[in-house]
Amino acid sequence: MDLSSAAVNILKQLGQLLKQIDENDFATPSQTLSQATVGQHIRHTLEFFICFQNGFRKGLIDYDNRAHDKLIETDKFAALRTLGEIIEFVKALESDKPLKLEVGYTISGATLAPIDTTCRRELVYNIEHAVHHMALIKIGVREVAPYVDLSFDFGVASSTILYNQSLCSVD
Repeated sequence: MDLSSAAVNILKQLGQLLKQIDENDFATPSQTLSQATVGQHIRHTLEFFICFQNGFRKGLIDYDNRAHDKLIETDKFAALRTLGEIIEFVKALESDKPLKLEVGYTISGATLAPIDTTCRRELVYNIEHAVHHMALIKIGVREVAPYVDLSFDFGVASSTILYNQSLCSVD
């Protein structure tokens, strides 16, 4: 499976969640998630892909400069539309275009010098970031929307799935 297919698979899992969850539950604070909502975690995950998409066009990615779009985190249909646009972008990726990544790890807001990266590396980053947040989303869904049926691999890294499978195949 290529990286684009892996990313699309992960994004489609988010889509399945969005199709099932009640809109009120999408925006209900979860005590387990420190009062964050499923919608906020989905918005955060999608905005990283949006930053990647915008940065791909410009040649410079900045994950710190996100919109924090309240509509995406409170309206599951807006989140679904955004998700569809991201899936189309990811499906169209063909090259490992060289990019720059702008990072800022200081609380003063100072930006460090851009570092070299590539399209494929940033796609890997977005996959890993999405899986991490999906693990948190799964916890929130179990609290605020336990009726949602998530796939067994929702929020689980492929390396963990492979490891668990290897344990089952040992005699």
